[in-house]
Amino acid sequence: MVQKRIIVGISGADGVVLGVELLKLLRDVPEVESLLVMTQAAERNLEMECGLGASEVRALAARSFDAGDLAAPISSGSFMTDGMIIAPCSMKTLAAIAHGYSENLLCRAADVCMKERRRLVLMPRETPLNQIHLQNMLTLAQAGCSIVPPMLTFYSRPQGIQDMVHHVLGKALMQFGIVPADFRAWAGAENETGGKV
Repeated sequence: MVQKRIIVGISGADGVVLGVELLKLLRDVPEVESLLVMTQAAERNLEMECGLGASEVRALAARSFDAGDLAAPISSGSFMTDGMIIAPCSMKTLAAIAHGYSENLLCRAADVCMKERRRLVLMPRETPLNQIHLQNMLTLAQAGCSIVPPMLTFYSRPQGIQDMVHHVLGKALMQFGIVPADFRAWAGAENETGGKV
């Protein structure tokens, strides 16, 4: 039985694999219904970075919506969700959300989450960051959003890129009380090294 509805937004930033793997993780959580919206730039990046078509990625979600459909259910606060994760979140999308500019369904759904006081998790992908990027992130953090950049983690001793991707997605999902089966939480230095530090 579905207990949570989570919107997954995929914008046109580098790293669309984050959104793809997020949908796969959610597919394995039966109590979660995933609702997908991705931009045209994201669809293009899926092909370039992952060799995937938009239809293949849409099939990973319980439901998907066109980014141009501002009449979709997720554009209204009366459609109940638990919140949204944007993975990856481009600086264009970040700026639009920070300034209330709902130019497409992805930005509108994020705006709805904010106005309804629902969880909004942003996974910004850009480096280096300029002052405007940082100011927009600060604005959103002050408004209650969780900023979860896909930073590399080494304490979990990743064996490859997928391990790193799954770890940072685990950090994002923890914002919703969801812990993926393969997520390895920090257990303290003694447990990690087998002795005292």
